[in-house]
Amino acid sequence: MSCNALNQGMISKLSRVRVIPVLSFSSAEEGLRLGEILCRCGLPAAEVTFRTTSAEAAIRAMRKEFPSLCLGAGTVLSVEQLERAIDAGAEFGVAPGLNPEIVKAAQARGFAFAPGICTPSEIEAAYALGCVMMKFFPAEASGGIPMVKAISAPYKHLGVKFMPTGGVTESNAASYLALPEIVAVGGTWLAKSADMAAGNWTAIEENVKRAAELVAGLEK
Repeated sequence: MSCNALNQGMISKLSRVRVIPVLSFSSAEEGLRLGEILCRCGLPAAEVTFRTTSAEAAIRAMRKEFPSLCLGAGTVLSVEQLERAIDAGAEFGVAPGLNPEIVKAAQARGFAFAPGICTPSEIEAAYALGCVMMKFFPAEASGGIPMVKAISAPYKHLGVKFMPTGGVTESNAASYLALPEIVAVGGTWLAKSADMAAGNWTAIEENVKRAAELVAGLEK
């Protein structure tokens, strides 16, 4: 499959979900608990970050238990992590920055990958590598919605799309998603580290339900 086809396939999948929960787990069991909530509440996607040692095990367990879940790996900072994510069953990967070595390794494996960008030069470098789907990070700290509009304008004709992450919240997600260049947003607010540590699954489930309602409202 060509690099562009991989990009377009990922764009198509993520554009149907719109809000991608960004998750860090201390165990595979946490991943299974959250995967069940996501599927049951109508937000069937997850980006499992490699910020913890449980990421690979969580992806593997979630892929086996919830095969319909659109499952990705986040904070992929090395080719070794990329290979582990792919072998565990991730469908796509993202990173906070642009590492050409990782992008090329993903392409060699036929794996959809969105590098992180926050400048025009990074957009052009990513595009030169064959990427049209990119993670805009850190979104709010880099200028938020006005910055997305400004930074994407020169590249609209190339079909470049973005997934902002970092500072996107329940209150501003709809404004990001209203922009045609935004495929989806990374939802770091859905399963906060404090709620995960406290086992506050009720609060997490309510966040997921509201995010699903937000997405449903965008489709009307």
